[in-house]
Amino acid sequence: MFERNPAIQASSRPAQRRGMERRRAILDAAEALLIEQGYEGATLKAIGERVGIPITSVYHYFSDRHQVEAVLLQRHMGELDAIVAALFDVPGPRTLRDAVDAVIDALLNYFRGHRDCAEVWFSGRSERIEELVHEFDRVQGQRLRTFLVGRQLLVADAPPLVLQLAFEVGNRLFDVAFRTVPTGDDLTIDEARRFITAYLETYSVPAVVQD
Repeated sequence: MFERNPAIQASSRPAQRRGMERRRAILDAAEALLIEQGYEGATLKAIGERVGIPITSVYHYFSDRHQVEAVLLQRHMGELDAIVAALFDVPGPRTLRDAVDAVIDALLNYFRGHRDCAEVWFSGRSERIEELVHEFDRVQGQRLRTFLVGRQLLVADAPPLVLQLAFEVGNRLFDVAFRTVPTGDDLTIDEARRFITAYLETYSVPAVVQD
């Protein structure tokens, strides 16, 4: 077998490092533009200008703006996943309504604190973004279902689809809230709480009637 020339390997490392730094700079520029100018302002041309490179160089690292958005969103989804998981650590919410409020508050606070995430989540919606959001809903729906059934707040035979739909409805109402007001319209968010809680309560464990 032929072994790689150590000199060639060493010479490739600076190029790899530069490539990683350039890729990081492109993502940082996209994030800054989404925060400062919103979705419409974060074009590949604007990103290249912010980094100081021609758009042809941007294409060397990302095939299109949707790929940039997907990488950014995956970063945020990793953080969101950890935040939602922590909500259900002991002792966790005590009622179904408290559980719904905890999830909604966590997502709302995150979107308000990370405008770039909200811009991509609610304005981008390319096919790849749709796939990522759908998978996020599925995973978080499973997590919430496990918690609610374990606490006997939801009947054990509640279909997984129920929680997935709850998250998808919530996403749609969040979309309306963030299109109405850049930081999320509180009235619409409150209606989301009512919609989702009322729906999940149709699968709640019946209260025991005392004689």
